[in-house]
Amino acid sequence: MSTIHINWQPDKTASTPIYQQITNYFQHAIASGDWPVGTKLPAQRKLAEQFGVNRSTLITALDELIAVGLITSTPGSGMTVSGNHWSSLLAEHVNWSQYVKAGQFKPNPHAIQKINQFETDAVIRLSTGEPAPDQFPRALFQKAFDHLGRSLTSLNYSEPAGILALREQIARHLVKVGIHTKPENILITAGSVQALQLVAVSLFPKGATIYTEAPTYVKSLQVFQSAQTHLAGIPMDNQGMAYWQITPPTDESHAIMYTIPTFNNPTGIVMSAERRQQVLKYAQEHRIPILEDAAYQDVWFDQQPPQPLKASDDSGNVIYFGSISKSLAPGLRLGWTVASQPVIDRLTDVRMQTDYGASSLSQLVLAEILADPEYDTYQAHFRDVLAKKAAAAEAILHHYWDDIATWQTPTGGFYLWVRLADRINVQKLFDLATAQNVLFNPGSIYDFQPNQYIRLSFSYESTERFEQGIKILTQLINENF
Repeated sequence: MSTIHINWQPDKTASTPIYQQITNYFQHAIASGDWPVGTKLPAQRKLAEQFGVNRSTLITALDELIAVGLITSTPGSGMTVSGNHWSSLLAEHVNWSQYVKAGQFKPNPHAIQKINQFETDAVIRLSTGEPAPDQFPRALFQKAFDHLGRSLTSLNYSEPAGILALREQIARHLVKVGIHTKPENILITAGSVQALQLVAVSLFPKGATIYTEAPTYVKSLQVFQSAQTHLAGIPMDNQGMAYWQITPPTDESHAIMYTIPTFNNPTGIVMSAERRQQVLKYAQEHRIPILEDAAYQDVWFDQQPPQPLKASDDSGNVIYFGSISKSLAPGLRLGWTVASQPVIDRLTDVRMQTDYGASSLSQLVLAEILADPEYDTYQAHFRDVLAKKAAAAEAILHHYWDDIATWQTPTGGFYLWVRLADRINVQKLFDLATAQNVLFNPGSIYDFQPNQYIRLSFSYESTERFEQGIKILTQLINENF
């Protein structure tokens, strides 16, 4: 990778703004081929000195160049030329940086963007909340594909709420956890995140308060914040959300409760059966709707968790989100929402304005798999393998980290929620680790304030790769903290 040398400075007497002169200079150098793709740029501090400008002016120019794809900035690796002649010409006519900052969606925090960018096979992914590739049930899928291959007659758009055969199978599947519902009360979505987005844009009044556990998965998303709502973190104890610490909404305000009662992400806490009844009663008394995220409902080890809140919901107060991403295959991109008929009708109408429904092929495949008696056998084996990986991961942490970390033994889910010693700077460790191709999730992305936690996934990598990653982290901790 080549490095450039710059012998140019902007004209501070010209009418053209200095940042625009810098942008134009970069565009010309890249478009002319003087700076080929892959060329490494000097550090921001050095560039500012060479141009004789302050850092804020330089950053304004760099942001615009990044927005149009001319350069790429990678934390820990610096900036490189990534654009071509087309994007250079485009940049001369459109100030895309103004547009990319103007959209409704808020950008992900730096750590989330870095995690999304670095989750590749070249990295030890102690961050990834997915089933391991070697747990993929090929026989189940092959059987489903074989049957569909003989019976498939079209792949047109599905019914607005999702293919009826799949909604019927999901209704049957939910009976196992105590939820008795009908297909017309189920909406098929492209995973739980789309369900959250649909609810946020369809049902939330602007300025509504979302009460949620602290920490929680949804804090790492911007979907609620982008809908101009306010997240309010509620502490947890070992039985789940401390609902009594909620400030009840006034008659003029709007509030919603979001909870992951079963294997909370990231902590792994399971809300007790008694607490579930208390939370449900509190929400009903204060007329607070509940969004129940049950992504990990089926991912338990030795003991099945208490029934979902939705199972005891007699008044239609709970909107229930389920997903196949954690227990079967995230690549199917399928989830489901269970709610009262008016809610499903509203969500379905908005959904048809966005993407006309989830993949028909994925829906048909999942309907076949859920109808297969072997699915329950697969699930039992899946949980057994995951439990063994969790025990092995915990043993590895005991071997390397007993003197620098604490955690609770997981009873399900994918994660170890680990508190590191105060002397360890978690953000610095995160940056050092990504430079060594090891990725974990800092706890601060899930919380409402900085903390000393990290989330380690034992589900995706093999036990051997998990230990390799922990060895690298241990070495980084010993060398830097």
